[in-house]
Amino acid sequence: METRQLILSPAEARIMEQGFRVVRRSVDARQRDIRVLLTVLADEHGNLLPREAEVPLYSKPVYPDVSGSAQEALVVGAGPAGLFAALTLLEHGIRPVIIERGRDVSARKRDIARLNRNMGLDPSSNYCFGEGGAGTFSDGKLFSRSKKRGDMQRVMELFHFFGAPDTVLYETHAHIGSDLLPNIIRSMRECLCAHGAEFRFGTLFDRLDPSLPTVLAIGHSAHDTYRFLAQEGVAMEAKGCAMGVRVEHPQALVNRLMYHLGGRPSDEAAALVENLGNASYSLVTQVSGTGVYSFCMCPGGHIVPAASAPETVIVNGMSARLRNSPYANSGIVVSVPPAGPAMQALAWQESLEHEAWLQAREVLGSSLQAQAPAQRLADFVEGRPSASLPACSFLPGIVPSRLDRWLPPEIGAFLRRGFRDFDRKYPGFLTNDAVVLGVESRTSSPVRLLRDPLTMQSLSHPFLYPCGEGAGYAGGITSSALDGIKAALQLCSRVQSSV
Repeated sequence: METRQLILSPAEARIMEQGFRVVRRSVDARQRDIRVLLTVLADEHGNLLPREAEVPLYSKPVYPDVSGSAQEALVVGAGPAGLFAALTLLEHGIRPVIIERGRDVSARKRDIARLNRNMGLDPSSNYCFGEGGAGTFSDGKLFSRSKKRGDMQRVMELFHFFGAPDTVLYETHAHIGSDLLPNIIRSMRECLCAHGAEFRFGTLFDRLDPSLPTVLAIGHSAHDTYRFLAQEGVAMEAKGCAMGVRVEHPQALVNRLMYHLGGRPSDEAAALVENLGNASYSLVTQVSGTGVYSFCMCPGGHIVPAASAPETVIVNGMSARLRNSPYANSGIVVSVPPAGPAMQALAWQESLEHEAWLQAREVLGSSLQAQAPAQRLADFVEGRPSASLPACSFLPGIVPSRLDRWLPPEIGAFLRRGFRDFDRKYPGFLTNDAVVLGVESRTSSPVRLLRDPLTMQSLSHPFLYPCGEGAGYAGGITSSALDGIKAALQLCSRVQSSV
């Protein structure tokens, strides 16, 4: 078995992808002549293998029954770090007990639907908390900047094993979609339970048991758990994070900018979008030595209310598998260096989330939880009020607000300069057809739980294995899953060496 690399037009690549076994796909849209790079499987004679060829692409996991195992470990959190840690423990014969403050993924769907309709927030079951973690209903992107592709590929293989489409195995920027990911999360749970694992939903982690090895995968929004851990003396420090806004453009505008559609015949432009899908972007600039960059860009997506506590407004983005809404949104955030104690960093983040709620309430005259303060993009950059707001995908609704005035100067000023830089690279990006919503504050945790780099044990509590985004060691679904696997492997090594 061998591979062949092809450089094709988008139309040619689409035909090849539908007919042959692809193992890698990426798009180069830097120039007007857009190319797709495909790596396809071939037999020993160089003949391309058809898509339906029965060729095993990876080794499928084998899970033993651990229902009667004397070896047990606690997994705190059922996000990607916790679920992949639990699967790893199971694979090594250790019975995982998974506790999750939120609800199972089906019940969580109903709580999120209520939140989207402004019918109230459940602080334990929302876009941040519940089975699957924060990524389940915020796009399901499986992209990581980690260079450890061998390890990352195993994460992709496990997602595929539990029901993700074939594309997760070969797309450079793989994406499952918030409509499909819940079913995959449910399949993981069903597999774990069928082999003896136990899930306890609606259970908050509020007790340290030094006799029970514990994978701590709490997620980046568990502020009450951070405070509990601090009281218990668990080693932690403030960590650099990011703060900013979520910007939404018409998807047609983003397609025009990213696919160089200006001047193309309409039929040619439509064919490009049909073959490539709606365009995304990844933007970064330096403003006086500080990074301003796009985060969690969602082509053909929606902006969602990501608050996990009352009297706060937090925005995030998601898209379904087809990415076919008329809107494109992305977080645009400013890097914030660590400063002061860990709890001070949490308080600063919370203060801005509460300020966004206050700004919306000032306009509404009521305390509707999920409505977001918003301003047209060019008005935000030029420092003027928006007399009206454009149509927006944010279901709870948006209200006009002077984000240019109430965001902290060190955030607002850097964002404005960043948007101007992005417009120089992509003229037309800075437009009043776009709208910014506040605040985008949960790109990562402002806290890091300190651990030994080799054993991955907490520096203060050796039975604890902090991992994932909540511990400050990952930045998305795949990197969190990989960190959970690594933590579980270290726990397995310790438990099994002590037998």
